[in-house]
Amino acid sequence: MTIVIGLTGSIASGKSTIARIISEWDIPIIDADVISREVVEAGEEAYQEIVRVFGENVLQSDQSLDRKKLGQVIFKDAAKREQLNKIVHPAVRKKMLRQRDNYVEAGESAVVLDIPLLFESKLTHLVDKVLVVFVNEQTQLKRLMGRNNFTREEAEDRISSQISMEDKAAMADKVINNNGTIEESKRQLESILEEWHVKKSG
Repeated sequence: MTIVIGLTGSIASGKSTIARIISEWDIPIIDADVISREVVEAGEEAYQEIVRVFGENVLQSDQSLDRKKLGQVIFKDAAKREQLNKIVHPAVRKKMLRQRDNYVEAGESAVVLDIPLLFESKLTHLVDKVLVVFVNEQTQLKRLMGRNNFTREEAEDRISSQISMEDKAAMADKVINNNGTIEESKRQLESILEEWHVKKSG
């Protein structure tokens, strides 16, 4: 029986670090961000719909999607963000489910769906357990400003477009407190996977 784990957090919570550790242990991981880039490549259905709805000004000179430009359009406008989500999310979900089912059929002990907007997109029904990577807001803000060279206002805009970390932690089956060192987070992850009877190697 395969356990399907939904891994989530918020922007700059360090979820990618936890995902990397999981993949180092040879546990299959399906990354929604990778898939969301694949489904908006030129020629894909979702790409054509984005160009139709948002116009060609969200394209780069080589006709690929200008993610930064599109990001500026949607982060300040909830209606436009919703429009984009309605195009991209179904395409991502379809591809993720196909990959998930392949791992289940192959008899893996676990498969992880790495979905940053698991709660926002109401996708918890796709998984058996939800694992949230948590940091406090000060840490989140500091990491985001440092990592992306955002102003404080830009960073706060990104953070406020998602459900708060506290609310996500409250809805999770398990929480990794990622305010400390990577080693501390790794120990928490190991203990959770043991409890869920997930085999790890590597």
